[in-house]
Amino acid sequence: MPAVGIAVGDNKKEYPGNLTPFVTVTCIVAAMGGLIFGYDLGISGNSLYIKFNALKLDFGICGVTAMPSFLRKFFPSVYRKQQASITNQYCRYDSQTLTMFTSSLYLAALLASLVASIVTRKFGRKLSMLSGGILFCAGAVINGFAKAIWMLILGRILLGFGIGFANQSVPLYLSEMAPYKYRGALNIGFQLSITVGILIANVLNYFFAKIHGGWGWRMSLGGAMVPALIITVGSLVLPDSPNSLIERGQHDEAREKLKRVRGVDNVDEEFKDLVAASEASMKVEHPWRNLLQRKYRPHITMAVMIPFFQQLTGINVIMFYAPVLFSTIGFGNDAALMAALITGTVNVLATMVSIYGVDKWGRRFLFLEGGSQMLICQVVIAACIGAKFGIDGNPGELPKWYAIVVVLFFCIYVSGFSWSWGPLGWLVPSEIFPLEIRSAAQSVAVSVNMFFTFIIAQVFLTMLCHLKFGVFLFFAFFVVLMSFFIYYFLPETKGIPIEEMGQVWKTHWFWSRFVADEDCPKGGGGYEMTKAGQGPKNV
Repeated sequence: MPAVGIAVGDNKKEYPGNLTPFVTVTCIVAAMGGLIFGYDLGISGNSLYIKFNALKLDFGICGVTAMPSFLRKFFPSVYRKQQASITNQYCRYDSQTLTMFTSSLYLAALLASLVASIVTRKFGRKLSMLSGGILFCAGAVINGFAKAIWMLILGRILLGFGIGFANQSVPLYLSEMAPYKYRGALNIGFQLSITVGILIANVLNYFFAKIHGGWGWRMSLGGAMVPALIITVGSLVLPDSPNSLIERGQHDEAREKLKRVRGVDNVDEEFKDLVAASEASMKVEHPWRNLLQRKYRPHITMAVMIPFFQQLTGINVIMFYAPVLFSTIGFGNDAALMAALITGTVNVLATMVSIYGVDKWGRRFLFLEGGSQMLICQVVIAACIGAKFGIDGNPGELPKWYAIVVVLFFCIYVSGFSWSWGPLGWLVPSEIFPLEIRSAAQSVAVSVNMFFTFIIAQVFLTMLCHLKFGVFLFFAFFVVLMSFFIYYFLPETKGIPIEEMGQVWKTHWFWSRFVADEDCPKGGGGYEMTKAGQGPKNV
């Protein structure tokens, strides 16, 4: 793969190094931190299923909140409402009480990510990952043995704390450990773990719900201990990143670790740049206050806008409608399982495509291609759903061929999301921040992601109730906005060493007005940025 380096005079700055088995295994183990987030997304019921029986459309919630025994015990009023006959099926699950339960985790994750910034900066990435695993494990135990609603809420809060710590530290760790030529692929392992966690959780939920005696929900919630133990044990055996060791003054150990990570003895140039970045970082007493400085305007804009747009791609509404179409095709009562299996498999496979292509084709290409793909699918699906489901949510006799066509566009949409905004929403923010603000800025990115995940989870059912099939067009509008944002304002970051990333802003047609020469690493600047921000070209 041709790397894009930073030119110094006539020479490119390209750090020597290989994709060693050591760093590959290290990054795979670290990426397992995404399992806890994915498992919770799948187990807690953030998406809905729809069963299609004869001429009647029946909406339901995936996850433990679909289990009658769980609802009767903790949410009896919601259970009674769901059993009632409601004319407009779009509004059947418009319950703020239940969505507050599922989405409250994200507020806890938001707060935890802010605390994790301090831990990650002062004590290293490993401790943040360990804290995330322990907190998530504790929450899973409490939820699995819950006897009262307060135990359930306490467990959710601890789960949120665990996710906040893990999501703040794992992407940073991966970006720092990976050789810059392969940073995108190794970092997206985090998103791959999220998608695998979702798939596993959906399948387990389906079978746990069939357990006689009504205690299957305890297995679903308590099963979160497994991914929590994986990241907990993994964090104990993982090495600290050289960046983190230097940041904490352990230079000799950092040099040896860098040699092992890169698989070569000649690491002097990269080590020198890491030390220089660390010295600049040490001069920053208040990283949170520094985020407001003019030179960090590009970084903080990306830290806010990319996770904001990621939550407005419309992936939730796509997952909402999938099972009714699978049921119509002929899966009957197994529609919820088949929807989870097929869309989950597409999700995983498309993420693997992103792993393969992100360091070959670049971040911008995947963002723009995925956005175009999602936009076309959303418009087509809105037309198809609107024509058959109308405004009362009852499609009547839905022809099998019709459902197959819509399912095909669903899968194309999911693949577009899974190789673009899904993984890149985590990758790009984690690789663009200079060391002096890296922990704080990553916390901002995670906090924004968690906040808007919470907002979407809270308002999605109400939006569906009022906008009907028009909710597809609502999200399609934001896909257009985010694609324009990427095209004009995000520079290409593939092949740029993480501590040399400042040059992409200095040479960008728009962001260069905020970044002065002295704000960039010495010796950089041997390329220029095209107006649309397509990426650097050597000069």
